[in-house]
Amino acid sequence: MKNKILYSLLLSFAFVLFSCNLDENPADQMPENEAFKSPVLIYLNTVASLYTEIGGDGGSQGLAGTDRGIYDLNTFTADEALLPTRGGDWFDGGLWQDIFTHNWKTDNSLVKGSWDYLYRVIGKTNQSIDKLNALVEEDPENSFLPVYLAEVKAIRAMYYYYPMDLYARVPIVETASVQIADVRQSSRSEVFAFIKKELEASIPLLSTANSSKQGEFYGRMTRPVAYYLMAKLALNAQVYADDDWTDNNGIPNGTTTFNVGGANKTPWEATVAYCDSITELGYTLESDFSKNFSITNESSKENIFVIPMDPVLYKARNMYLVRSRHYAHAKAYSQDGWNGASATKEALAVFRKDAVDPRMEKTYFLGKVYGPDGNPVMDGDKELEYKPDAIALDVSGSTNEKTAGARLAKYEFDPTAQAGGQLVHNDWVLFRYADVLLMKSEALVRAGQNGDAELQQVRGRVDAPARTATLQNILDERLLELAWEGHRRQDLIRFGKFHQPISDRPVSAPYRSVFPIPVDVLSLNTNLTQNPGYTN
Repeated sequence: MKNKILYSLLLSFAFVLFSCNLDENPADQMPENEAFKSPVLIYLNTVASLYTEIGGDGGSQGLAGTDRGIYDLNTFTADEALLPTRGGDWFDGGLWQDIFTHNWKTDNSLVKGSWDYLYRVIGKTNQSIDKLNALVEEDPENSFLPVYLAEVKAIRAMYYYYPMDLYARVPIVETASVQIADVRQSSRSEVFAFIKKELEASIPLLSTANSSKQGEFYGRMTRPVAYYLMAKLALNAQVYADDDWTDNNGIPNGTTTFNVGGANKTPWEATVAYCDSITELGYTLESDFSKNFSITNESSKENIFVIPMDPVLYKARNMYLVRSRHYAHAKAYSQDGWNGASATKEALAVFRKDAVDPRMEKTYFLGKVYGPDGNPVMDGDKELEYKPDAIALDVSGSTNEKTAGARLAKYEFDPTAQAGGQLVHNDWVLFRYADVLLMKSEALVRAGQNGDAELQQVRGRVDAPARTATLQNILDERLLELAWEGHRRQDLIRFGKFHQPISDRPVSAPYRSVFPIPVDVLSLNTNLTQNPGYTN
């Protein structure tokens, strides 16, 4: 707890010092000669302040944990989960139906909110970089300033990774002093190359510490986090380096290369190399799958990058348990429930393939529901029972209107949570080692090699029977292992299956693998043009 308090005080102090809009000087809260007069204050004002942005406390804010933002775009557009209309609940003018059926428009609020959030943080990283560059000019022999710069540039690279993945053709802005008239749109391949270059340059200066553990580097950008991002870039290189995604065909492997340890490697080779670099830093699977999502998951040996959570110390929220569980289910724990997010029929089918996967009951609430006292939860005069197979995009008027769907169970209930269950102790897991093993298995198979060992490590951890590492089995395993973790849209796009029809969704056009540039953004900057397929 001591380290969590220290981390909170550090970020809170940084937030006070840096609480300005994008047009203000970060030292406005105190005289500049005071704000940057020591290494600690420089770090607080240019680096630590950025970490307050990774988690969020309202819609569209944060990389995960809140609603109507990045997580929802990556989850409810895929085949793993949906927010079904339940009578008067969850229609919201057709918002969630449009997201699920790939019928979003250029003024979609989730698309706009995510863009605004990402570029707001990019703007703050640019302010920090500008200041650090100025300090380097004043003191070129200083040894800690390049380290701070590397950390901020790696954070900025991560914040460009998300818009590249979501919107493809986005502006690369590298300084806070740029005028909007000078902002130009880059191709997706250019953004991809920029992110790769920035991370490659930053990695040697980053700490090798595990940032998911409490201590000096808790919640920070460290070398394993950057390695993970590089592995993702390499694994998805055929998508990210392709400037015409409307044909649903990526570029050939090897068209782009990665320099790893002084050697040029194909994307598949680079993926393996970066995954191995993470393994060499001591990451391993937890023997207990659920420990990664427990109330005390700071002790996990598997988690690589998390959003630190604490009901008292941090503003970051996790709304997803609240959004999923039935009202009576939540009430039994003296918390809130919005009776929404549920597993799709397609997700359930993967969990039931051959035999029921051991992770099914660790991932979903299914069937009869029990409270913290072990007794059945009552919904009026009946025992509450979730009906997984009754799920549909619109269950209004059905017998199971309020109970259709398997619900999120992956994160342990926190009995001491606040804000109705949104402020919890469980850190939100962004990146973890099981994904690293699955990335390596996939890269090996795509390169014509054997990925069985890595796949079986993940399956063996939960005593699931062995499967051969084929691409289909790996895609299935990524759902079994990573459901509700925000990876599914990207996975389906890489496997060429994002547009395939599923229950309640017809086939969609390949251009939908990329979201539109928000119409409001286009109206503010005439240098930008809309992504192919979308009309304003």
